[in-house]
Amino acid sequence: MNKKLKIETVDYLFEAILSLKNKEECYNFFEDLCTVNELLSLSQRFEVASMLKDHKTYLEIAEKTGASTATISRVNRSLNYGNDGYEMVFKRLSEVTV
Repeated sequence: MNKKLKIETVDYLFEAILSLKNKEECYNFFEDLCTVNELLSLSQRFEVASMLKDHKTYLEIAEKTGASTATISRVNRSLNYGNDGYEMVFKRLSEVTV
């Protein structure tokens, strides 16, 4: 974990996120917290990660998501050398949809 991120204000934000109970609450909170572009960027990165996990090419990903190759590379680096956060979430999501 990045020690620069482990600060009280980030902890407080994560506690707020963990208190959300459903998608509607998520929409309400994140629409207040983020700009539309910030929220769309986050969702784009998550879609890029999912497509990389499914072994899609950069070209396929860029065409479907509109993400730049720089964004795709950054997400790929996180998938390969990050803290396994994406993998943890993908595993949990697959358990829910089974």
